Amino acid sequence: MPDQVLVHSRLSKKLLARIRERFTLLDTYGAPPLEAFSAAELSTVRALITAGGQPLGADVMDTMPALGAIVCYGTGYDGVDLAAARARNIKVGNSPAANAAAVADLAIALLLAVERRLLAADRYVRSGGWASSAPSPAMSAPRGLTGAKVGVFGMGEIGRKIAARAAALEMQVCYHSRSRHDVPFDYFAELADLAAWCDILIVAVRAGPDTHHVIDAAMLQRLGSGGTLINIARGSVVDQAALLAALSERTIAAAGLDVFEIEPHKPDALSALPNVVLTPHIGGHTASAHQRMQDCVIANLTAFFAGEPLVYPVV
Repeated sequence: MPDQVLVHSRLSKKLLARIRERFTLLDTYGAPPLEAFSAAELSTVRALITAGGQPLGADVMDTMPALGAIVCYGTGYDGVDLAAARARNIKVGNSPAANAAAVADLAIALLLAVERRLLAADRYVRSGGWASSAPSPAMSAPRGLTGAKVGVFGMGEIGRKIAARAAALEMQVCYHSRSRHDVPFDYFAELADLAAWCDILIVAVRAGPDTHHVIDAAMLQRLGSGGTLINIARGSVVDQAALLAALSERTIAAAGLDVFEIEPHKPDALSALPNVVLTPHIGGHTASAHQRMQDCVIANLTAFFAGEPLVYPVV
């Protein structure tokens, strides 16, 4: 069937409903394709939908000899072996900026939760501590956001929206990225200098070999004992073992994490720390963001099956 599309990642039926109205979906529910379908069934698959962070290498591509398009549900495509796709003449597309606003919102939500100690405050009320005037170190006055120095690592669509939101909250904003951008924020040519300058470092950079573990023990040391790390990008950008040590030893003050080196994240030593707020990779998980991501997926698939260039190609 020419409009058959393999769903390579674990995505809910609800999220795929609009796409399913237009295409015949073969859903692996996250299993390797050859475990979910026979070689004969895979031999006619021409297009594939995947979550950009899920590994998708040459071995998977070779199970589908007719594969011509890999469409990422979301902005990321770091899991896709682009060289292998290029060698097989497979087009790769994504959903650029479709969830940027939602991810930026969560970055600020994590910042607020950490800086204003919202989880501790919630527990204080629920436990009766407030009613009984019980002393609580967690309820000591935080530094506040007005005038705080925010460093944004990565100035793509998500980074720009984070920076705009932080500026609207009267925080000072500077950034580092591979190149300078036409934005109303000061630029640091070196990430280490940005980390040393800021109170709050927000990771919004695209994952890749050049950013793997770039936030390491030395970078956290530069952020300092009053510093906060927020990561809404990819877990691979941060050395999680180094982050655990930095939080435990108070090398930095706190962290807010939506992404982890291994997902889903299981309860561990990091989860037990009181100075970290954790969310389950929900940055882009809003109804409006999913609507826009579905629009991009449908546009890319429609163009591909019509023999036209992808509307949103990964360049």
